[in-house]
Amino acid sequence: MCGIAGIASFGEKPVLLEEIRQMCEALYHRGPDEDGFYLSPDVGLGMRRLSIIDLNTGRQPVSNEDGSVWTVFNGEIYNFQELRKDLERRGHSFSTGTDTEVIVHSYEEYGPRCVEKFRGMFAFAIWDKRRRKLTIARDRLGIKPLYYTSVNGRLIFASELKAILQLPEVARELDWQSVSHLFSFLTTPKDAGIIAGVKKLEAGHILTCSAGGQPVAERYWDIEFHPNHRRSEGEFIEELRCLLEESVRLHLIADVPLGAFLSGGIDSSAVVATMARLCSKPVKTFSIGFSEDGFNETEHARAVAIKFSTEHRELVLEPNVLDVIEDIAWYLDEPFGDSSAIPTYMVSKLASGHVKVVLSGDGGDELFAGYEKYLVEARERRRRLPLPLRKLIGLAASHIPEGVQGANFLRHIALSGAARYVDSSTLFRAYQKKNLFTPDAARFMAAYDPAAGKVQALREDAGRWLSALQVLDLKNYLPLDILTKVDRMSMAHSIEARVPLLDHKVVEFAATIPQDMQLKNGVTKHIFKQAMRGILPDAIIDRPKRGFAIPLGSWFRGKLGSFVSDLLLSPTSRQRGIFNQQYIKKLVGMQNRGRDLDLQLWTLISFEMWCREFLDKRTMRLTARCAPEHEAVQAAM
Repeated sequence: MCGIAGIASFGEKPVLLEEIRQMCEALYHRGPDEDGFYLSPDVGLGMRRLSIIDLNTGRQPVSNEDGSVWTVFNGEIYNFQELRKDLERRGHSFSTGTDTEVIVHSYEEYGPRCVEKFRGMFAFAIWDKRRRKLTIARDRLGIKPLYYTSVNGRLIFASELKAILQLPEVARELDWQSVSHLFSFLTTPKDAGIIAGVKKLEAGHILTCSAGGQPVAERYWDIEFHPNHRRSEGEFIEELRCLLEESVRLHLIADVPLGAFLSGGIDSSAVVATMARLCSKPVKTFSIGFSEDGFNETEHARAVAIKFSTEHRELVLEPNVLDVIEDIAWYLDEPFGDSSAIPTYMVSKLASGHVKVVLSGDGGDELFAGYEKYLVEARERRRRLPLPLRKLIGLAASHIPEGVQGANFLRHIALSGAARYVDSSTLFRAYQKKNLFTPDAARFMAAYDPAAGKVQALREDAGRWLSALQVLDLKNYLPLDILTKVDRMSMAHSIEARVPLLDHKVVEFAATIPQDMQLKNGVTKHIFKQAMRGILPDAIIDRPKRGFAIPLGSWFRGKLGSFVSDLLLSPTSRQRGIFNQQYIKKLVGMQNRGRDLDLQLWTLISFEMWCREFLDKRTMRLTARCAPEHEAVQAAM
């Protein structure tokens, strides 16, 4: 695992080593073990390394035999040993034992489409010196991040936005479409960052750029649901068990200690159970709990730990988030409305004292239809209201003042189909954002509807509604929220998080399970649960799903109450001219009176903290060094 950064210059401005070094310095937490650079007048590549595989000779950047192809790489290629054997048979020579070198030789053999050969999580850049061509790529599901921008004839890329912001030529101006998306769906969009002009390379894409041309992004993989009705339930169950074991075995490849996040839910428990079967030593497991009973799942995690004899550690969180909120804002890299980043940060800190790699159960709900919202949608589809009645309800709802009990419910049921489903996951609706933002800020966002693309995607696949919802989550909620949170919060503590359920072979298999086997008799995740019968305790399989939520509501009404008001209503926030202060006072008051607005307030807090870290401050926060430096600079011949 690493942090990567680079610049390819196709104009007159040369690339300087100091520029690449500054970008990598901002990524120190992603790779505290060493750094390395490749530099020529046309290109600079840099990386920060977290040593996981081939500890002694796995330094980057890595080149082919004659130095005509160079790469920097973040992630893991789990089938690299198989690929290496094939490449050696084809005449390629290797000088290291790392998976990184497989990338350059695969590029020599197959060109940019070499990415289709890789099984793993990755973001990498390849510089083809002969062709003066830069290729950057991101894994199929978006497990590893990659940002880029084009400025003054130079293509700039990095694992995190903060590294790109080290360059003075990148203006720190807000992307208002991204701001609008954030306050609708908790995150910035899948193709753009919070800073104007800085984009995300989307999951499953490669981007190429060479002299005289514009960057061209191309999709190399996509998820498509094609249910196989010829297979029996038993066949699906058996293959899932085999695929899970194969994927976990691949994800255990490491030359450093590893463990697992264990929530006590079925997904993380299934991963831990499989690890326990494959490992010769007790698995190290890590859990987070809360003193509030309604949010505490440590007893379930503890039961799984006892069942599989793991070396278990847990931490109970108290409302002392103020101690780490600035750090969380820095490491999140962008404003982020999912408050479960807090316990993810803390469980990563707990794990970092004992392991360098953790496996997690993320992805299971999207692949195997585990979300309660899928059942809700099934019920609402059966309870369709006639169009005239919906119009009447919508008209009545529009005259009800915001905050009145039941108003949002009436607005919701007045919608139909795709629009109704998207509305159910919307943080601030369009009419609320008009009140939330000042007139100037609202005007910047007026032409953009964050929900439109999601609604259209669902309408285009209305015939298979459950598959359409899963695809929407796999392409949006999973990479933008879940995987972003896990990547940033684990890398904040310099540990690598791996997600065996998101091996693309498992994903492609899940896409063949018929809808009536995913949700069966009102039960979510039917096939996955049946596959775990006899492996996990029934109490774990059958217990109601609970998200990774935290008791922010009670915290905001208790020890954190004054902090919320002081931060969001501060002169610093007011002077930016983005938010309507009277509306924020109203939200705080509603929260204090018992309304559940913790996500709305947390998104506002996250945005304000991000502005203070990245807009107000112009100097980079230096990470405390905890390891000796090793710097390797390769110069072009």
